[in-house]
Amino acid sequence: MTPQSPRSDAPKSPRSDAPAAEPPGPAASRSVDLDLTGRTALVTGAAGGIGRACAVRLVAAGARLRAVDLDPEGLKSLAAEVARGPAGEESVEIHPLDLTAPAGLDAAERAADGADVLVNAAGTQLVRPIEEFPPEAFRRMLTLMLEAPFRTTRGALPGMYAQGWGRIVHISSVHGLRASAYKSAYVAAKHGLEGLSKTTALEAAAHGVTANCVNPAYVRTPLVERQIADQAEAHGIPAERVVTDIMLADSAVKRLLEPYEVAEAVAYLCTPAAAFLTGSALPLDGAWTAH
Repeated sequence: MTPQSPRSDAPKSPRSDAPAAEPPGPAASRSVDLDLTGRTALVTGAAGGIGRACAVRLVAAGARLRAVDLDPEGLKSLAAEVARGPAGEESVEIHPLDLTAPAGLDAAERAADGADVLVNAAGTQLVRPIEEFPPEAFRRMLTLMLEAPFRTTRGALPGMYAQGWGRIVHISSVHGLRASAYKSAYVAAKHGLEGLSKTTALEAAAHGVTANCVNPAYVRTPLVERQIADQAEAHGIPAERVVTDIMLADSAVKRLLEPYEVAEAVAYLCTPAAAFLTGSALPLDGAWTAH
């Protein structure tokens, strides 16, 4: 996985026990007819969570995969998993890179050259009041979640322009559209990512390239599970109340989102039917932003 908050002792978040709140299984969720045979997809944050779900979904659609993440063992596990899919092991490249370091950014930009589909999913979180937020952590988070997407976009666009087709999808957040207290770096990075995506859409439209953000609320990933202890301390409440009182407070749908649901939205944005959808934010937020 990409770098995470140092607090990793949080309890697992509970599932809702209401039957109506449970989504269909991952196999049933593949409602989007997507054929990426002959295409190459680069996914950052691919070793786990949303990034891994997106990588698996794109390989299932026939894409060759370039998987970028800080976690080499997670990348190897992903390669073994998707080797059983349509792309085959020989169609998976793994790139263990630190996207907060200059050398990693340079390598990621090179790896994006020739990608037909780019999904930026690498992310991290740290929950602190602004006056207690470490400046280095703020800088590192903006590098990972804003500069790295810029660099991969910069690397991918020339090839996309040359062929007259491309799909760029940034995994933003509901926090790219709304702010929350104690998340200054995350909110700042995601708001910046929205601007990068819109600017890319304006520049790339004439070349047949789209750029969009997908904006999930809280997704059942290790990143979210690791936030629980931070949130509990910041808000002064027990950890078991974080999901119900904080994470789901503004969502009309009272459950966490599943990674494969985000991946299906990404898949739709890669279809021919989505060619006119660009410069947009696609909220998967359970009506959070309907307030």
